[in-house]
Amino acid sequence: MKRSLAATLLPLALLPLALLLSACSGASSADGSGGTNGRTDGKGSLTLKVGDQKGGAEAILRAAGELDDLPYKVTWSTFTSGPPLLEAVNARAVDIGSVGNTPPVFAAGAGSKIKVVAATHGDARGDTILVREDSPLRKTSELRGKTVAVAQGSSAHYQLIASLRKAGLTVKDVKVKLLQPADALAAFTSGKVDAWCVWDPYTSQVLHGGLGRVLTDGRGVVNGLNFQVAAPAALEDKKKAAAIGDFVDRLRRAQDWAFEHPEDWAEVWAKDTGMPYGVALDAVKRSNGTRKPVALDKAAIDSEQEIADTFADLKLIPRRFDFADFVDNRFNKNLPPSTSPARTYGKAAS
Repeated sequence: MKRSLAATLLPLALLPLALLLSACSGASSADGSGGTNGRTDGKGSLTLKVGDQKGGAEAILRAAGELDDLPYKVTWSTFTSGPPLLEAVNARAVDIGSVGNTPPVFAAGAGSKIKVVAATHGDARGDTILVREDSPLRKTSELRGKTVAVAQGSSAHYQLIASLRKAGLTVKDVKVKLLQPADALAAFTSGKVDAWCVWDPYTSQVLHGGLGRVLTDGRGVVNGLNFQVAAPAALEDKKKAAAIGDFVDRLRRAQDWAFEHPEDWAEVWAKDTGMPYGVALDAVKRSNGTRKPVALDKAAIDSEQEIADTFADLKLIPRRFDFADFVDNRFNKNLPPSTSPARTYGKAAS
């Protein structure tokens, strides 16, 4: 009865996270919609249209005080996931927005007009393959013949493929069950799947609640990158491009603030998304707070190209393409290489 109760209650507890967690997904959430929410920050005649997700750029910028002196206006539009946000970028309804490492691959594969303009590198220990506490599985190679839940086209989907490859397996060696996180969680806790490949803060929620353990994580397997993606038309506008550069700088400073003030950021993040504070703090110290602004360099491009080629091989995107064609590195400045180690909170992040 204990597991059955957990399977009933935990998905409900995580529902407030749905808008946030789809940030890493390559497929839209059930809603799939985005819309201008009417909030405007800043002053001046220029308006920057920013796409966001719950608990994302606006939350961290406001918490860090980076919205206090904007020399331009910002209108915020909230989206349920990266793909519809990038659809808005393609349609020029949004000038810039934050996404994970996979949505740009799917957007570029579809021929969308986008440009990746900034990157952060975070600790990939929050990207995990989870098993239940009572599972006999102890290493990735033991997944042969087992059922693994994963969100189709998500960063976790690529992690699963890469983790299996590292263990000498392919996706054909396991039974892949394509489920969005809320459904995957229910299947995981009820024992309908043997493992679940997912990202933070779901990882932290499961571990914090004692409902599972990590079979393997993404360190050395996934690139840990997140991106700012802009509309080419906005970048061609001199004034708007300058605003985008300023906005990117503010996000970088806000990420520095979040790393230096994990408890304060976790409190804001929890309030904005509805997740428990303890889960938010665990996720901040495990992955979210570890993100470091890095350069959009050859290593980052090559890493994304590998993801693109992998999904093209699996025919999950309609065409092959050069990821470099969708990158604008004018805002790199003197940032460290994309391969620089992520930040860490030491033992607190274990």
